[in-house]
Amino acid sequence: MTRPGDLLPEVVAVYTGSDGDATKALYGRLEQRGPIGAIAVNLFRACKASERAKVYRGRGYRGAAYDRKGWALDNLCTALAQYNGVLGSPWGWGVDHAQPVHCFVLYVDLPTGQVSFHSAARGEGPDYPGQWDGVRGASADRICRWCARLLAEVTT
Repeated sequence: MTRPGDLLPEVVAVYTGSDGDATKALYGRLEQRGPIGAIAVNLFRACKASERAKVYRGRGYRGAAYDRKGWALDNLCTALAQYNGVLGSPWGWGVDHAQPVHCFVLYVDLPTGQVSFHSAARGEGPDYPGQWDGVRGASADRICRWCARLLAEVTT
């Protein structure tokens, strides 16, 4: 029986790495889970792009990473709306009044905790019914742990 903890190092290695083939392979395995896998892939992609954009120095790379994040968020919102209820937890948009530019926030509640993404534009989807949980910098860990859980469910 494969446990999520057994798969977490692999998921984290793909998240922190730059191996396109490994990333595509992980996405393929997640997509085998169907609608929930499509949601996981876009959460993973958006979070990775967001984190990369924050550290890139060149405008071209940074801009491309933010474009990828926006694309992934659009795909994520489409998947969440299309597969309404498959996640089994709330998601939606809120506003962070402390941010002058990227004030729109997409919140998604996962079994591993709340994840959130700031955006300059509000995407499709409902208003978020809750509030930010106040935990900074936890999205990547929560998404990686959730992806490991999904992969463990496939292999058991």
